[in-house]
Amino acid sequence: MNVFSTCWNSANHKDGGTMCDEIRELGFERIEASHGLPLSMMPGIIKAVEEKRIIVEGVHNFCPAPIDVPGDAPDAYQFTSYRPERRERAMNLSLETLMVAARLGAKYVVLHMGSIDLLRRSKATRPLERMARHGQLGTREYAQFKGELVRKRAKLAPLYYERAREALHKLADKAAEYNLVLGVEGRSNFEQVPGEPEMPLLMQEFKDNPHVMYWHDFGHIQRKHNLLLLDHEQYLQNLQPYIYGGHVNDVQWPSRDHRAPFFGGDVDFRNLLPRHFRRSMPLTWELSESVTKEDILAAKVMWDELMDTLPE
Repeated sequence: MNVFSTCWNSANHKDGGTMCDEIRELGFERIEASHGLPLSMMPGIIKAVEEKRIIVEGVHNFCPAPIDVPGDAPDAYQFTSYRPERRERAMNLSLETLMVAARLGAKYVVLHMGSIDLLRRSKATRPLERMARHGQLGTREYAQFKGELVRKRAKLAPLYYERAREALHKLADKAAEYNLVLGVEGRSNFEQVPGEPEMPLLMQEFKDNPHVMYWHDFGHIQRKHNLLLLDHEQYLQNLQPYIYGGHVNDVQWPSRDHRAPFFGGDVDFRNLLPRHFRRSMPLTWELSESVTKEDILAAKVMWDELMDTLPE
């Protein structure tokens, strides 16, 4: 099913209802209430739901945005932090998000699980992206640097993965109370967890729990594909039994994601979507606010044609 994330237009509105109305004008009847939404937007969204102007299909952690963090910062508090008080804050904010999701009648909550503190983006993902942009992809220098990162990550990852795993177990119990699905999102950066070796292990552990499933982000995983960190198709194949839904966004090579599908990006939607997704799954457009209405409307025509080919 088509869903649209409020991350595209939430910054342009003070009232949650008018934000929902703008999304509905694009042809989307369902939204994902995204991270970054201020608490002041909630009454308008609730009213829109009650008046049946919009359906809230899902919510993205943290929602509403933490009042102590300026701007939109879904990773300000992480389950994997080395500081216990920040892990506790991440848990409490997530529990609040689950309450909000239940209040809005949502069916799922998308989660970021964290990252490896000692392997920062500035020392891992960004150098890989910079080398790719400068034509070094596939060179010996690139392979050596990537190999060093892989070895370093393998050594550091178990501690952070365990923290994420423990947090997910706690949240899964509360999700069951609210009858929500926790969608563990595939992330874009090398230092984030779970990574490609860990996600199948985590999903296998929760395979008998209907409240924990995999949430695929096409743009995030394509960015890793572009950096030769994984194969997009194979990665999806490994997670096939656990897929609940996904974020729809394209990538302008190598790493500019959250673009409208079919507009000069690298994601092979025409191959990946029919092979791995069903029409009944929530497929949520998560776009940058810089994407124009005209591009969204044009992309949706092609998207709907592709959706018609998917199995139920």
